[in-house]
Amino acid sequence: MTSKVKILLLMCVAGVFVFIRVYNIQCCTGQEESLPVCSCDSCLLEEKDWFSKRFQKSMVPFLSAKYSLPMDAFNWWKRLQIEKRSYDVFNKTVNRLFQMFPPNPDRFTSNPDQCRTCAVVGNSGNLKGSRYGRLIDFHDVIIRMNSAKVAGFEADVGTRTTHHVMYPESAIDLANNTHLVLFPFKIMDLEWLEKAFTTGFHGRSYMPIRSKVKANKDLVMIINPAFMKYVHEIWLNKKGGYSSTGFMALIMALHICDEVHVFGFGADKDGNWSHYWEPLRNKKLGTGLHPGTHEYNTVLQLARQLKIKFYLGR
Repeated sequence: MTSKVKILLLMCVAGVFVFIRVYNIQCCTGQEESLPVCSCDSCLLEEKDWFSKRFQKSMVPFLSAKYSLPMDAFNWWKRLQIEKRSYDVFNKTVNRLFQMFPPNPDRFTSNPDQCRTCAVVGNSGNLKGSRYGRLIDFHDVIIRMNSAKVAGFEADVGTRTTHHVMYPESAIDLANNTHLVLFPFKIMDLEWLEKAFTTGFHGRSYMPIRSKVKANKDLVMIINPAFMKYVHEIWLNKKGGYSSTGFMALIMALHICDEVHVFGFGADKDGNWSHYWEPLRNKKLGTGLHPGTHEYNTVLQLARQLKIKFYLGR
């Protein structure tokens, strides 16, 4: 059954009265071959277009025990939140982590007999009333981020989560079948990951941090700082301080999924950068250090380039 047929069947189940505003885009990450490397309706070929000039298939999204972070990537990364400790300390910390967590994180490879569909679910207020829940749950991989809430919002955001991207200051407890994907900004974040699963973390940051977190340690993954650099420099043209968690998750999905569907990105219907689970108290909040408008325009460009399917919400 092709991905298009699967989506059409789901829409029938969800109800014919649900009108979905969407950029109709099918995509599959692939390589330049005479035959597609996945069973999606269409697969990405490495043509000389806007996308291929940015998408670097060889870029490694996650750290592993055998991976060596390039020094230039470390020097870029350590400036994000003024990390003063050395490259050697970084490596020793990472080595300790891979004695506790999987040394080789789950890797996804394209299969000519399979179309792995992924839903990247952002936190925008435009998800309220969208009724996307069943459509989101239909995907193979469902990526959420930060403090995203599901309970009470199932009709709009779904119930399933396979990967949850977070940093210590945004950490929440996860179900036993959900991957904790750490988005690290400093060595302390790596130390938090170790302590949060053992003795408890007692350090300080710019906002309170959970001492412990409930999650399956066998499903932990750590985003590669070199991948963070790639997203900031290549995809965002060095705009802003660094990418948002949501945009990082979207580019990550392009590297691990055959077909990417994107929900909950951008401002709400009133133009505010709000979260779907809470009232917006500060309408001048904006997107902080993240180049929110540029990120959103890049998402739209991916949609126009037919590389993702983008659901606009309400």
